[in-house]
Amino acid sequence: MGSSLLMSAVTSVVSPAIKRKAFGFISLSHYRPLMSKLWLSYRSRVGSNPGNLSCCNSHADDDMNALFQILPCDLRETLLCDPNQDQLVEVILDFGCLPQAHYLDDSCRRYLRNTEVSMEEIQCVLKAIGQFGGDNRAGIEGTLHRISAIRNRKGKVIGLTCRVGRARGQIDMVRDLLDFGESILFVGRPGVGKTTVVREISRVLSDELHKRVVIVDTSNEIGGGDIPHPAIGGARRLQVPNPSMQHQVMIEAVENHMPEVIIVDEIGTESEVHACRTIAERGVMLIGTAHGEQLENIIKNPTLSDLIGGVLTVTLSDQEARIRNCSKSVLERKAPSPFPFLIEINERHYWVVHRTERSVDALLWGKKPLVEVL
Repeated sequence: MGSSLLMSAVTSVVSPAIKRKAFGFISLSHYRPLMSKLWLSYRSRVGSNPGNLSCCNSHADDDMNALFQILPCDLRETLLCDPNQDQLVEVILDFGCLPQAHYLDDSCRRYLRNTEVSMEEIQCVLKAIGQFGGDNRAGIEGTLHRISAIRNRKGKVIGLTCRVGRARGQIDMVRDLLDFGESILFVGRPGVGKTTVVREISRVLSDELHKRVVIVDTSNEIGGGDIPHPAIGGARRLQVPNPSMQHQVMIEAVENHMPEVIIVDEIGTESEVHACRTIAERGVMLIGTAHGEQLENIIKNPTLSDLIGGVLTVTLSDQEARIRNCSKSVLERKAPSPFPFLIEINERHYWVVHRTERSVDALLWGKKPLVEVL
């Protein structure tokens, strides 16, 4: 940040000289006055207090500082000085184990020190965060970070996963799909960035496309605490009292708040899948996420398969089986999909876009679907 401010100062001083064509090689007699100008310009941007540099950071950087503040002092200092801070995914604190940090595109975890985490350190973190919900998740007020607990058999917290919540995601690759107004299902493994993507989509749909957007926020992970985070733009948000009630809140959002778009994260139960179908049949655009590596995982998952139209076994006539050159018992899609588009997020910058029904039919017929790779 300091270097970017200094470059800005250099530009403000040197550019006018270039425009006047008064810039040439700098002699020693001109060097000191020029540096004085640069320093004054730099200080005017930073202020008299060097600590103000942190105030020049983006909102996401301020959120990172909020996460670091709840950690033990030595871990906080280590992470604040980490040059790969913007790649941090999560910090893991398990009682009696070495503290670890996990980074993007990093297959191994890095140990933050050579001494184990104590119960006193875990208790200090617990005092600094909100209460855990029924899904063992809590947050830090005003941020998008998520703290998840691991408990022993007696219910005592003995481990914490402190996961970084990013304010902005990259959705340029699918920006044109949002203009269609069609529902989109994002599929990917945990930690690949699905929640960050739908958070940014909520901002784009509400602020840029001027849609009435309602987020069903089960763990306050999309929109933060009671005061919605600026990252979701003008979208409204319904909190879910208990994870098992998510499907009820989804229907409530449609019936009570007249949304044009509903956004829901981590669709994972039959009741939530049924709610998705109901919402789609009422003409509301859906943006959802589900766990899975590829479209094939959703097809084979009996709980989630209705998200892509469902699958049933059909017995063909002898003539039809000969025409298709297949056995008499085959799998077919049983209904239209509530999500016309399905996007596999294999990596943060490697997405595969499916026309859901066309791809499902091709896979069930044993063919390769036509997809768009982003």
